[in-house]
Amino acid sequence: MNYLTVENVSKSYGEKVLFSNLSLQINQGQKVAIVARNGSGKSTLLRVLAGEEQGEGERASIAFKRGIKVGFLNQEPDMDKSHTVLDAVYASDNPILGLIKDYNEVIQDPDRLEELEKLSMRMDDANAWDMNAKIQTTLSHLNIKDLDKVLGTMSGGQLKRLSLAKQIIDEPDFLILDEPTNHLDIDMIEWLEEYLKQNHLTILMVTHDRYFLERVCDTILELEQGKVYKHKGNYAQFLERKAAREANDSVVFDKSKKLLAKELEWVRRMPQARTTKSKSRTDAFYKLKESLYGKKKVENLQIEIKGQRMGSKIVELQYVSKSYGDLKLIDDFHYKFKKNEKVGIVGPNGAGKSTLLKLILGQIKPDAGKIVIGSTIAFGNYSQSGLELEVDKRVIDVVRDVAEYIPLGKGQKLTATGLLERFLFSKKQQQVYASKLSGGERRRLFLLTVLMTNPNFLILDEPTNDLDIITLNILEEFLMDFPGCVLIVTHDRYFMDKVVDHIFVFEGDGKVKDYNGNYTEYRAKFNTSPFKSESSKAEKSKEQKADKKEEGEKRKLTYEERKVFSRLEKEIEKLEKRKEEIHELFLDTSKTPEELTELTKELDALQEKLDDREEKWMEMADFV
Repeated sequence: MNYLTVENVSKSYGEKVLFSNLSLQINQGQKVAIVARNGSGKSTLLRVLAGEEQGEGERASIAFKRGIKVGFLNQEPDMDKSHTVLDAVYASDNPILGLIKDYNEVIQDPDRLEELEKLSMRMDDANAWDMNAKIQTTLSHLNIKDLDKVLGTMSGGQLKRLSLAKQIIDEPDFLILDEPTNHLDIDMIEWLEEYLKQNHLTILMVTHDRYFLERVCDTILELEQGKVYKHKGNYAQFLERKAAREANDSVVFDKSKKLLAKELEWVRRMPQARTTKSKSRTDAFYKLKESLYGKKKVENLQIEIKGQRMGSKIVELQYVSKSYGDLKLIDDFHYKFKKNEKVGIVGPNGAGKSTLLKLILGQIKPDAGKIVIGSTIAFGNYSQSGLELEVDKRVIDVVRDVAEYIPLGKGQKLTATGLLERFLFSKKQQQVYASKLSGGERRRLFLLTVLMTNPNFLILDEPTNDLDIITLNILEEFLMDFPGCVLIVTHDRYFMDKVVDHIFVFEGDGKVKDYNGNYTEYRAKFNTSPFKSESSKAEKSKEQKADKKEEGEKRKLTYEERKVFSRLEKEIEKLEKRKEEIHELFLDTSKTPEELTELTKELDALQEKLDDREEKWMEMADFV
């Protein structure tokens, strides 16, 4: 059943076109993610679809299925700052939430027993007890505890988590989510993953969390140069199909360049007589030239900044402790950093991860113990607060305030303008006021200002927030090759798994454990998130036992079903073989653009068939 139909929607700001004549459809139960570079218009598209911004285009149309309820999680939630947390939770047109609010108010007054009895009956009739339990569970999982806290006193991250809780509690039919994992710790993200995977939920979201894309999404929409490319499947399948498309584009581009060279030779010898034939050849030449070179060149971020020399003495934490009142964050922690090691820090929000970074940077003092910093150590600090940007400061001026030239390897230097171009800021964009940049572009600019100070010990506090996947990939490669130490706090499990050698695990009550391996390895060893409460772990254990019991009672395939299962295996093998053949054909430079187009269509149809057969095979495999 179709839940959303979008046709011919465009959006631009001045000369910058974000998307043009965009069309898409989302059906009930689909889990769709939008991926694109920073500044491409992802958040704008979500706001247009949610009705918070006006779309453009004469024939533009945005239609949700009549009667469904749409929820929207904005990057910057707009809530009444005078409300309390509880007021915000109940601020909804959901009648069951209104009933629960009345019940919770009446239950506080012992003189209103008769009214309480009536409300209890109404709660029974509306099946509201389940909703009441869901409110408590959702707030607990997102670490929202002080229900009387005024929103105006809460941080941006707390407000984002509250807004997410509201959307989950309100139970819309269609959820639009803009970066839902930002400001969540790893345990919260994993809980949200499990929630969003439910079959009845229909979701459209923007996220750069690649494990989230892999585990939750069944469709990925790639927004590139104002166009949308649809990829059925999760993140791994998206990468595969994107690579195939780009290989196809590359072949077509190479063939077109050869054709253009021939046409250029003909146009230079243009006949004096303006015959219809010669004019059509000339028109075709200019059309081909426009299609070939009119495309915006897609740049890749390059980071080649030289790090300072590092001596033998780096950073040593000598039995360091830190508490705030009764809250013990770090207790008697000892560690001596070695050259070029990459360390990740994991733990729930409020466990003390950022506190450890501030202790090392000297921004706060330990209660006990001391921290020894080597004389050659130059810190580069990428903090959560980001870059404080002056309203009237241009991008190029922000960089020049740090340095005019940046040292590279082999004694070379790079100008501020050249470095900005490597960070995907064109010369035109360098003249834009920094305050006009998107959230991801600001983060990229901040990262640039940190790296250009020529550090040899990088401290990164949530560096992945708002960065697009391309930038994340390049940053990961840079950090793995960085000739110095790296200490990272991040909720991005993919990023951490790829970069770090080992992790500091904040286990609570000041205990910090050094684990030799990445987060996924650590989690697999525990077979659950290491930060879950004992009750949650007990519930997980019960679920696992129930699953095992259920597995023991599973039926076996019948003779006919086993034959079907065997046929599916053979069919999947044939489809995979043909898929490989098509990929080989893409590399054949003798293919015409028309032949390549037909191959692309065949590959898309083949992939859909393959997805269907694999899904059926997996359903039957449980009973083999």
